[in-house]
Amino acid sequence: MRRRSRVAISIAILAAGGIAAGLVETVWLHRAKHIVMEGAVVKQASDVNKRSPIADAQVSVQGSLVPIVTKTDFSGFFKLELPLGVRAGESVLLQFRHPDYQPLNQTEVIGRQLYIVGMTPLPTRNVAPTGPLVKISNLRVRYSTEIETEVNVGSEVTTFEVKNEANVPCRSLKPCSPNGVWKASVGSASLDAGDSNVFENARVSCIAGPCPFTKILKDQYSGMGRQIGVSVLDWSGTTTFLMQGEVFRREISDSVRELYPVVFGDSINFSLPPSAEGPSFQAEMNSVETVFPLGPSPMLPWANCNVQVAKNQSKSYRCELKPGFVVAH
Repeated sequence: MRRRSRVAISIAILAAGGIAAGLVETVWLHRAKHIVMEGAVVKQASDVNKRSPIADAQVSVQGSLVPIVTKTDFSGFFKLELPLGVRAGESVLLQFRHPDYQPLNQTEVIGRQLYIVGMTPLPTRNVAPTGPLVKISNLRVRYSTEIETEVNVGSEVTTFEVKNEANVPCRSLKPCSPNGVWKASVGSASLDAGDSNVFENARVSCIAGPCPFTKILKDQYSGMGRQIGVSVLDWSGTTTFLMQGEVFRREISDSVRELYPVVFGDSINFSLPPSAEGPSFQAEMNSVETVFPLGPSPMLPWANCNVQVAKNQSKSYRCELKPGFVVAH
């Protein structure tokens, strides 16, 4: 009987040990994190101003690992999340592909550094065209934006009386003077500017009677608005007040704007505000004025363009000239 008990206890201990080991392994797997490789892909150039970011470049990890593929964004940024079990210090083969650039294979050591990669344009981009270069001059970006203007369409004025008798004790019959001694009265007036109109520079003034013994109780004229009003307390004789203001109409119109893009080598860069509408390139192509609309995905006969939309809806454009075209400065 004792022998069976000892065997049962041993089995229980082994089982407990196995459960503990399993728990440790589960906790380790839960805490394990993927190693992330981050970097940027740019155009290979000796001049740093010409190392423009390369968007939509395919970046992949090859070798014994499960292939991982991603693409660069507008800024050339890429992020690769490696599988669990991959450790820092190991080597991986990175492959970079883009239709306008030479394929690039690069072996990198996994670590916490940033991977900055330069891709060389295809030779076809550097081969002189059979015909003369098409010169693009006076290059500018044209767009429209809505602006709100205010047009003065006149003024409005009114007068009103605050009737009261001077030197009458208040005797707790409200309204009273601010010190509670004299009987007082309240007068008011209002003005309406009309549909689509607002008041500006409205003011109220006492023009007759014992003005020193008055006080504005409610000011509804200092701010802009379609309707304005005022209430006045008078604790002396009858007074007369004048209220007036200029009337403005708010109108929305289109304003056409132009900007000049920044050109570095074959790269053309510019940005547009969120309110920009109908953007287009305007330029002289071999001395002929030409307009090229810029839609959501610009397709130009002389450049390849990428667009990035920010959180505030502003847009950044980067266009790369095609072979055979040059921007004349």
